Amino acid sequence: MVNKLEQLYEGKAKKVFKTDNPDLYWVEYKDDATAFDGKKKGTIQGKSYFNNQISAIFFKYLEEKGITTHFVELLSDTEMLVKAVEIIQVEVIVRNIAAGSLAKRLGLAEGTPLIKPVIEFCYKSDELGDPMINDYHIATLDLAAEEEIAQIKKMAWDVNIFLKERLTQCNLSLIDFKLEFGRYQGQVILADEISPDTCRFWDTETNEKLDKDRFRRDLGRVEEAYAEVLRRLQS
Repeated sequence: MVNKLEQLYEGKAKKVFKTDNPDLYWVEYKDDATAFDGKKKGTIQGKSYFNNQISAIFFKYLEEKGITTHFVELLSDTEMLVKAVEIIQVEVIVRNIAAGSLAKRLGLAEGTPLIKPVIEFCYKSDELGDPMINDYHIATLDLAAEEEIAQIKKMAWDVNIFLKERLTQCNLSLIDFKLEFGRYQGQVILADEISPDTCRFWDTETNEKLDKDRFRRDLGRVEEAYAEVLRRLQS
């Protein structure tokens, strides 16, 4: 058992604490919700519980499939123990169906299936609004080595395949999702969270949105959507 020490970092959705084991961090999920680069703020009651539990389910599943993640164990309803990764400052977005910013940028109707999945990178910077970048920007900013980006791309494609398989069993479509990776003991591993905050999940039959878009677009029944995703994953 490890002991929780001082706070290392507080983000929009989580707090990260040091522990008395230098190889491990203590993550505390929050009910706070933000959208549009922090311009919209609110609270989603129970989000900390839902995202903690949902992320744990996905991380355990991906580990079984051979994807190394930062997840170690659940500590409570809203807390988990993770490996002490150095987060790579590149957000990785994988898209299967047009929605959100991609639909606007390319003039595609939301819900249009993409002929091939699309992978995008964003510079993880709140000050700059997480701008989209490419491999050349990543190299120029020295955010990650070429070999690391190649590894991240392969892991992201694999995660896409495995998550779609898992979600199909729950009658959920994986529209798109954001991943973050970190360095840990000389290895690049999957980090952050996998939840309705970072993914778009739609009901396979009705296309009902069961993710953070319900908060972004004031669709109502936000908490119910998060609860429904967890219920389907646990059933």
